[in-house]
Amino acid sequence: MSIADLRKEYSHASLSETDVSADPIKQFVKWFDEAVIAKIPEPNAMSVATVGPNGRPSSRILLIKEIDQRGFIWFTNYESRKGNELQGNQYAALLFHWVELERQVRIEGRVERVSAAESDAYFHSRPLKSRIGAIASAQSRTIPNREALEAQYAKAEEQYRDHPPRPEHWGGYRLIPDAMEFWQGRHSRLHDRILYTLQEEGRWQRQRLQP
Repeated sequence: MSIADLRKEYSHASLSETDVSADPIKQFVKWFDEAVIAKIPEPNAMSVATVGPNGRPSSRILLIKEIDQRGFIWFTNYESRKGNELQGNQYAALLFHWVELERQVRIEGRVERVSAAESDAYFHSRPLKSRIGAIASAQSRTIPNREALEAQYAKAEEQYRDHPPRPEHWGGYRLIPDAMEFWQGRHSRLHDRILYTLQEEGRWQRQRLQP
């Protein structure tokens, strides 16, 4: 079968600008909860897209760890490729795709680091081996082989044992959204798309986009 022949007809649900919440964060939480109830694998998985100094975008899958009215939080190495790119360009985009529900959510906005206290709290809630791994790995940097990586891990494990501290190069980011689009698959590719755009006075404007 040709890749071009792979096709699915969407018919799970519909989305109306009159039915969605006036607050896109509340609408996101509603959809997220429905994804959890539907037992979708890793409903908290999202693509995070950043842009480098050369203007080239890059993306990767990460896990969202907190959602509130201030924005969307995840944790990573500040010295990774995405960390370096966010250092030079504070804007990023997130994408959630819940295949079984035929839904996507695109989120755009400015990214800032969370407080050291927030990063500490989450770091110390992680499994011990994950905390040691965060210390051992110089994320995104080259390494000659797997054995070298495991040696770095063993060294960190021997040094810190059961009490690894949060390294300064590891912590959280918060994306503060100024645009959020909710996409619901529909028949004949006439998908529903509702875009929220943050206005200067702090109000969210809702608009329907053509598919």
